[in-house]
Amino acid sequence: MTAPRTRRATDAVRLARAYLSRVAEPYPAALAALVGEVGPVEAAEMVRAGEVSPSVASQTSARRAEERARADLEFITGRGGRLVVPEDDEWPRWPLLGLENVAARRCGGEPLALWVRGPHFLADVVDKAVAVVGSRAASGYGEHVAGEFAFGLASAGVTVVSGAAYGIDGAAHRGALGGRGVTIAVLACGVDNAYPAGHQGLLARVAREGLIVSEYPPGVTPARHRFLTRNRLIAALGGGTVVVEAGRRSGAKNTAAITLALGRPLMVVPGPVTSVSSVGCHELLRDGQAVSVSSVAEIVESVGRFGDDLATQPAEKESDLGAPQGEAMRVYEALGKRNGVSDEAVSVESGVPLDRVRALLPELELAGLALQVDQGWQKLEVG
Repeated sequence: MTAPRTRRATDAVRLARAYLSRVAEPYPAALAALVGEVGPVEAAEMVRAGEVSPSVASQTSARRAEERARADLEFITGRGGRLVVPEDDEWPRWPLLGLENVAARRCGGEPLALWVRGPHFLADVVDKAVAVVGSRAASGYGEHVAGEFAFGLASAGVTVVSGAAYGIDGAAHRGALGGRGVTIAVLACGVDNAYPAGHQGLLARVAREGLIVSEYPPGVTPARHRFLTRNRLIAALGGGTVVVEAGRRSGAKNTAAITLALGRPLMVVPGPVTSVSSVGCHELLRDGQAVSVSSVAEIVESVGRFGDDLATQPAEKESDLGAPQGEAMRVYEALGKRNGVSDEAVSVESGVPLDRVRALLPELELAGLALQVDQGWQKLEVG
């Protein structure tokens, strides 16, 4: 599948964002705020000159002399990749918008740019996506379930997002490829870096048939802190997250926490009560933070309809961020057309839990689909 020709950023913007993605370690909140204020081109010039606030300087001063943007872009093009930036139509606006939600601030906001390898149009394939994550030290049961679920999701046209690690991640990618679907590997290093080394062949196939995505420019190697930063992208690019196996302290539980902060559905696969690999899953169930799933149909039901039936809906359901999906769609439909309604009333009408309604309403407002008025929340019509 070849990416369609659509609106693309100017060369100056792309060069600026390529430069900024190298000089700052994700997630640079102060730098992102500067980019939002003055734009990427002026922000890049200010960083180069060192004419920035102390907070931005602390995030950029160590690398601001690294002028490798043009070389990075040429290199990634030679590897069949590209830099996708917020000014492109390929940018997955709706999924990443959730990272700007106040509740999710602790995990970092929207990326400055994404380095991508693979033939698919990123914004399209994440329109229907589920993250499948779990333990690196997975059991045979866990790898079997992850592979079967990913196969079924991919066969149903759902993109499978994971982190390319050993264990559950690798099984999920292989299952999706076996189902002749799309899978996205989100890396904690440059997209040219096959990590872990044992997945070199798998990642090469993902680059041919799916997508490899990273915030990190070419040549960047993995580091412990980068995996935690990477996890927020896995959670954001999926319409929900399935944890197949997780220990009490694991990266999968970190991804689960971010999923909850984003207001996305969190699902877990129960395991044997004697299995150390499933302790984290059982804790999430016991604390009421996740729902149990045992089939692909239950996953799809938990995440929502993925907007499959939106093609026949009136134009007012659309915005330049795309149509809301799943629970967001139900919340949107529950809003008043002429008068504001309270978030409690929206929860009752939509059947979506109140805490999730309160997480989704600001996202709808940022997308230009809702407005907070004195009486509550009102639906905005987008022509």
